[in-house]
Amino acid sequence: MGRLTGGDPSLLRRINSAVVLHSLRGADTSTLTDLTRITGLSRPTVEGVVEGLIEAGLVVESVPEEGEARRQGRPARRFRFRAEAGHLLGVEIGAHRVAVLMSGLDGRIIGAGSRDVSETASADDRLEKVRTVVADVLRRTGVARSSLWAVGVGSPGIVEADGTVRLSTALPGWTGLPLGDRLRRSFRCPVLVENDANAAAVAEHWKGAATDSDDIVFVLAGLSPGAGSLIGGRLHRGYGGAAGEIGALHLLGREVTPEKLLSTTDEPLHPLDEQAVADVFSLARSGDERARAAVDRFNQRLVHDVAALVLALDPELVVIGGWAAGLDGVLEPLRDELSRYCLRPPRVTLSRLGEAAVATGALRLALDHVEEQLFAVEGTVTARR
Repeated sequence: MGRLTGGDPSLLRRINSAVVLHSLRGADTSTLTDLTRITGLSRPTVEGVVEGLIEAGLVVESVPEEGEARRQGRPARRFRFRAEAGHLLGVEIGAHRVAVLMSGLDGRIIGAGSRDVSETASADDRLEKVRTVVADVLRRTGVARSSLWAVGVGSPGIVEADGTVRLSTALPGWTGLPLGDRLRRSFRCPVLVENDANAAAVAEHWKGAATDSDDIVFVLAGLSPGAGSLIGGRLHRGYGGAAGEIGALHLLGREVTPEKLLSTTDEPLHPLDEQAVADVFSLARSGDERARAAVDRFNQRLVHDVAALVLALDPELVVIGGWAAGLDGVLEPLRDELSRYCLRPPRVTLSRLGEAAVATGALRLALDHVEEQLFAVEGTVTARR
């Protein structure tokens, strides 16, 4: 059942093209002999596939250096994958900044840019900032907009499959925003929108602290923390995209909001006022008793939130990112307390990507989409149902 019989030559050609192209992308250059050995295909088949890929603009023949030609006579023809045949963008849309990463089709970053944005900015102003940063990155890298093959976007909130933000308390005017549709007006390529914590989890698995782990939880720590999870190497969104919204756990019978927990006065902190939060942590380090008590309350709540997810998913690794990852005193309490609450405590570590995590994950989202088209890759970490 399902055995390939050769009755569909177009399918065979696509499979052969994907196999050869994948092999070429994994090496600097390859000869026909190399590709025959690696793929197990016949030399005539490989030669035909390579010629077709050259016509499609995805492969180019490498010109041998003059010295090499003199030493060896006529060298074997060598070919390479044209990563520059198309480009990808990873975009972070946050409360305080917009950031963009650009890569070729190999995922290697060739351009970056960011701009600060006010937490009170309207949805239109925030999207205009995105367009400004993208235009700046395109200009500085010399890449034409028509060369973009896919754009990944990481944004706070519960995101539906079509890119609509069903709920977001972090950004003004974001709830109900058809973010995917709005951004597609600026690009002639697929735009894939993902929750920011989910994107960061993908990034850590790709290039960060979780490259050797397939069962992970990434915590985007803050006054209202969120989390992204990979189970068996695949992103777990939940049925409606709301998996990992641990910032809502305080609603389960706990009346004190995170903004009040970290306050040293009777007034709650603003959820997006990162400087006020940093000031509390700074006062705690200097010995201020009220600030220390506030930080202890915050850490305890964060531990409970993370522990609930850890108990449900049993991850191998918990990665802590977000603004709290850069503040002293978060990591060790998490390790200690999780060892008390959890039946099998996971490893706990800080993000290696820092503030680049969300944009990097968004770029991986775009790369997964392109790989599904080019290589028929199955089991990508970001594939939707």
